[in-house]
Amino acid sequence: MSLIIYLDGNYVPEEEAKVSVFDHGLLYGDGVFEGIRAYHNRVFKLHDHLVRIYESAKTIGLVIPMTLEELQEAVLETLRRNGLRDGYVRLVVTRGKGDLGLDPNKCPRATVFVIAASIVLYPDEFYENGLKLITVSTRRNRADAINPRVKSLNYLNNIYAKMEANLAGVLEAIMLTNEGFVAEATGDNVFIVKNGVLITPPVYMGILQGITRDVVMELARDAGIPVEETVFTLHDLYNADECFLTGTAAEVIPSVNVDGRVIGDGKPGKITNQLIKAFHKLTETDGPVIFND
Repeated sequence: MSLIIYLDGNYVPEEEAKVSVFDHGLLYGDGVFEGIRAYHNRVFKLHDHLVRIYESAKTIGLVIPMTLEELQEAVLETLRRNGLRDGYVRLVVTRGKGDLGLDPNKCPRATVFVIAASIVLYPDEFYENGLKLITVSTRRNRADAINPRVKSLNYLNNIYAKMEANLAGVLEAIMLTNEGFVAEATGDNVFIVKNGVLITPPVYMGILQGITRDVVMELARDAGIPVEETVFTLHDLYNADECFLTGTAAEVIPSVNVDGRVIGDGKPGKITNQLIKAFHKLTETDGPVIFND
């Protein structure tokens, strides 16, 4: 059975969900998106995701032709029409149909679509035993060029890094800033633990302000774990007691080896496992209900 897609006010079978070849999202990566998760008949942190996509759109001068409440209902209804209580939602807003030139003023109305499906980013074994990571040569975009806080459709920077990870035979990779500080992974935020303190790069250095990242920091503070947002280098990462990544699709996943250096004792750490459990517990109660049984 084909998926039902929300597209510009209509719910259509995926075979009929088509955008113009003149859409600037396709031609130039001109648009924004969110990846959102549904758990236990609820859409986790949906309001936060919607706020972020409106902020991303504002930064690139893109007008979303729907209110936040209308967009929320489109997400919920797409899940309903696909019979999903648990799943992954991709919400996309493009600049819309224009001409072959760059000028966004030639695109009179944005295109909005919502896809709801299932997703498994990493096999269970990696949550139990941890990921091996490498550092790639591709540097994270500078904030004064393409600001990584804008979750845009232009993901070539991340794709270049992912290609390096693929060639090295690992599932994820660490990207550095131009100054050599740890920034983020190809699709996730990075955390380390050192002497009981949870540390992650600050958003001002040019990283995505991840929804899961913010949730994990809040859970840590609630548990009495000190949290610091500060710059750190590969030296700090190699010598960390624990390391893990966070992301909407990845959730919270430990890393036990970076560039051949064993992190801690080579197993997912105590604080990492504590935060994984706390995160899963929160997904049971957070977010608007999909089906009112």
